[in-house]
Amino acid sequence: MTERSPREIATLAGGCFWCLEAVFEQLRGVERVVPGYSGGHIVGPSYEQVCTGTTGHAEAVQVTFDPQVISYRELLDVFFAIHDPTTLDRQGPDVGTQYRSAIFYHDPQQKATADQAIADLRTSGTWKRPIVTEITPFTAFYQAEAYHREYYRQNPAQPYCQVVIAPKVAKFRKQHPNRLRT
Repeated sequence: MTERSPREIATLAGGCFWCLEAVFEQLRGVERVVPGYSGGHIVGPSYEQVCTGTTGHAEAVQVTFDPQVISYRELLDVFFAIHDPTTLDRQGPDVGTQYRSAIFYHDPQQKATADQAIADLRTSGTWKRPIVTEITPFTAFYQAEAYHREYYRQNPAQPYCQVVIAPKVAKFRKQHPNRLRT
């Protein structure tokens, strides 16, 4: 019998959780992607509450992954490639604190890796404006309502999916073909 390697969890916010889910679920080594809410002060918020921008929560995804196949750093590299970490409380047409760029780290190693990833991005000059991604300790994650799960796969003809999500997915697939599930 083979021993399973331990799984890790990453909790990331980078705009609409539908966009993040659509990309991360295509990564080799990612076993589960759940859209939800993190970083706020309300227990068990609803989508409607989060949309008001008053709960403190960000739309986020919780990614369960096999670190033997994909590292936390590789997840962060993809994360920074699929959203703009230089826009405060905004991603494209989505505006508000619930759309902020945030990494909710689960342990000191994840924090150190996130700090290093941002330092490397600053040094590389990839982004011309300052990176505003917050790095915050993970406290809680609340799963989004069922209709948000697998949204892009379930609703590919929906205008938001065609105009916002599809280009991000296409860009990711073009830039990272070696990281795609086979």
